[in-house]
Amino acid sequence: MKYLTEFRDGKLASKLAEQIRRSVTRRWTIMEVCGGQTHSLIRHGIDQILAESVELIHGPGCPVCVTPIELIDRALAIAALPEVTLCSFGDMLRVPGSATDLFAVKSRGADVRVVYSPLDALRLAREQPARQVVFFGVGFETTAPANAMAIVQAKRLGLRNFSMLVSHVLVPPAIEAIAASPTNRVQAFLAAGHVCTVMGIEQYLPLAQRYRLPIVIAGFEPLDLLEAIRRAVVQLEAGRAEVENAYARVVEPRGNRTAQAMLAEVFEPTDRTWRGIGMIPQSGWRLRPAYRDFDAEYRFAVGAIRSTESPLCKSGEVLQGLLKPHQCPAFGQQCTPRTPLGATMVSSEGACAAYFNYGRLVQLGTPPATASTAATAATASAATNPRSSEVAKVTGVGR
Repeated sequence: MKYLTEFRDGKLASKLAEQIRRSVTRRWTIMEVCGGQTHSLIRHGIDQILAESVELIHGPGCPVCVTPIELIDRALAIAALPEVTLCSFGDMLRVPGSATDLFAVKSRGADVRVVYSPLDALRLAREQPARQVVFFGVGFETTAPANAMAIVQAKRLGLRNFSMLVSHVLVPPAIEAIAASPTNRVQAFLAAGHVCTVMGIEQYLPLAQRYRLPIVIAGFEPLDLLEAIRRAVVQLEAGRAEVENAYARVVEPRGNRTAQAMLAEVFEPTDRTWRGIGMIPQSGWRLRPAYRDFDAEYRFAVGAIRSTESPLCKSGEVLQGLLKPHQCPAFGQQCTPRTPLGATMVSSEGACAAYFNYGRLVQLGTPPATASTAATAATASAATNPRSSEVAKVTGVGR
């Protein structure tokens, strides 16, 4: 716990927040590109504490949230087959497809299992040679090395009953899509520290130069995020646009070369559709031809499935930072964690889930400038949401 508690120090957080407030000459708009960072910012009230100095908007930083609806429907079609065991991380079970979700299919008798690693699915395939075991591989670059390793091991072991439904998306193309959009209002990005642990920071250098936007590699604890915001603000005030590593205790500039080599062996870049956003060129990975036999889309011939999103769901605008979750007309009404319209409401990293769980159901007006008043305002917002057990626990930074 030492390395967590020391990055949740309330006194240090207040000093960093004050430094940020004193350094700004205007209000800046910064986007975090990680759902884990979104939850930390909302849970600790950092967005409210800094609101007079910085507007924090939430990007497409949740890989579960941006998994296209047709890929969910493909997983549902595979899971419904009698000879299949479909394995997934737990937060995928409640993500709605066009008509249902994996949890509902499981309740009707399908063999859908929650695993904690693709290697758990690989073990099931070895233990049950008569069944086809499919792992639903979802994630950014962070989870991809373990998935690549599972594919390599399956080929090495000659497992004919193991395959993977691949839904890997890449962060730099998403940042570029947002930066290049005519509706973009982001002035700096906080990049995801865990992604950079694998991939390094080199891919972000041309983006910062091309679009004249600071990009700061950030961690996930309150002090990590405040320090990254401080660095972004310093750059903005000075008119600079550079890549800075504010998570140096974890991220090496060149990343993990061993992991990168395995990724290059197993995956190749591909165009990928992002749920609610659309197709972003070269923004995903697919299995290379040498590993195509382990591609569940090919094995079960589900690649032709196409689906449409609910017209009520505004998750696409949320994921692009064009809307805050509570600005969606369906938020907290037709769309709740029990009746989700989109993945952003049920994913553990979804922005809509963060706003719902921490009571951000209403716009509070001009946000407060101190940690104590931020907590008071957040609690007032929480009072409008008696359905959540968490809403009365919204606190300020460092608690």
